[in-house]
Amino acid sequence: MDGRVIVAGGGIAGLAAARALHQRDIPALVVDRLASQPDAGLAINLPGNAVRALGALGLADGIAALGTPTRRREYRNAKGKLLFAMDEDAFWGEEARPRCVRRADLLALLARDLPAGTVRWNSAVTAVRATAERAEVSLAGGTIEQGALVVGADGVRSVVRDAVLGEGAAPRAALLSAASWRFMAPNPGVEYWTAWSGAEGTFLLIPVDNDEVYGYASATRGGPVAPDPAWLSTTFGRFPDPVLRVLATVLDGERANLYHSPIEEVRIPSWSRGRAVLIGDAAHATAPVWAQGAALAVEDALALAELLATRDDWSEVGAEYERIRRPRVTHVQEMTDRLSRTAGLPIWIRDRILPFVGPRTYRETYGPLLTPG
Repeated sequence: MDGRVIVAGGGIAGLAAARALHQRDIPALVVDRLASQPDAGLAINLPGNAVRALGALGLADGIAALGTPTRRREYRNAKGKLLFAMDEDAFWGEEARPRCVRRADLLALLARDLPAGTVRWNSAVTAVRATAERAEVSLAGGTIEQGALVVGADGVRSVVRDAVLGEGAAPRAALLSAASWRFMAPNPGVEYWTAWSGAEGTFLLIPVDNDEVYGYASATRGGPVAPDPAWLSTTFGRFPDPVLRVLATVLDGERANLYHSPIEEVRIPSWSRGRAVLIGDAAHATAPVWAQGAALAVEDALALAELLATRDDWSEVGAEYERIRRPRVTHVQEMTDRLSRTAGLPIWIRDRILPFVGPRTYRETYGPLLTPG
């Protein structure tokens, strides 16, 4: 079927969709409420299946030039004792080596070489109408755009999801933690993806390069994560030196790269209706336990674009896309819940069992994701 796809959201999911559609000569218009592409001062961890999916978008060389590989993971307790480690190079292989990259760099890479006019900023979606025959999107200012399909790639607070499926599909707080702190900081000498976990919180540092790390801190028992930065020093003030040095930097500086935000999940029974389809966090936002947000979003984009390129009738593509993608997403959600429950165990139990169950859980989670999605 000839027709244009209207994509709501100019983040990772939306730009991946536009790129996947462009690869298949399907015209797309991306609309976003922001005035321009955000500066996005934070970084993002890309596991192997995310790297492989970005390669399928023609970005393998571009990704290899960004950030730094995360060749090894280390899980430590609050005193710094190593509980277990995983060799990510050996697990994923060279072509799908995980990386931590700056989010702004990834967004720029996804937008690179898209046809002029593909992305229209300052264009908030105010209404969506999707039937078996046509899709229509109303934008702030009164503009109406029509197409053969509308894709909701507009994140956890998706306007497309609310318009198509109703407000009953609202996000919920994550089992692991209600909120998190994220930040960038000078690298205190951390070489690997390293997480320190105590009774009340987990503190993660990932090298972006030799000079800077991306940091993430959350609760471990579903407890509150106060919006006051003092929560960080209260929760992690007795952790080992790399954590303390980073805390001293982010709490004593101007805090320009210190962000507090809720951790919300989307678990809904349907991702499509008529000619409207949800991808990425709009469909299935999941706590970042396994860093699958970007990975699943890019995989969604690739799967949907392939269906659109190979089907004459787009009225049933949403349901077919969902049948293809739902099992993989469900697997990630189930493994996220499993690790969240483990993290909530009494600390003396958790530290004793993690050396045994940790490596197995890693393999059981990522093993099915070794196969392209």
